[in-house]
Amino acid sequence: MISNAYEAVMNPGVNPLRHLPKIVRFQLMTSLALMWSIVFSVWTGMVIMAGPSMIVHTILLIGVYFTADVFHNANKRKLVDHRAKFVDPVDGCSKYDDMWGGC
Repeated sequence: MISNAYEAVMNPGVNPLRHLPKIVRFQLMTSLALMWSIVFSVWTGMVIMAGPSMIVHTILLIGVYFTADVFHNANKRKLVDHRAKFVDPVDGCSKYDDMWGGC
């Protein structure tokens, strides 16, 4: 039950924000995280902790967003390693051969 509630709020493919562009979803989730930071700080009576809590939540969400973006881009490219970008598909030699034309 708790995992279903977590998925309904935190999973961008399930929550009601799923139809929005990714950057708008990120901005709204960041705003919601800041709001909940304030709510929990006031609720616990530690208003002095509201600022650090907002900063930590923002840093956490930015880290999660950029990690997901890096994983998404890496999955989309499907390169074995960085050397694959520099190999000529016609002859298998390096695209940037030495000045004598060797492989």
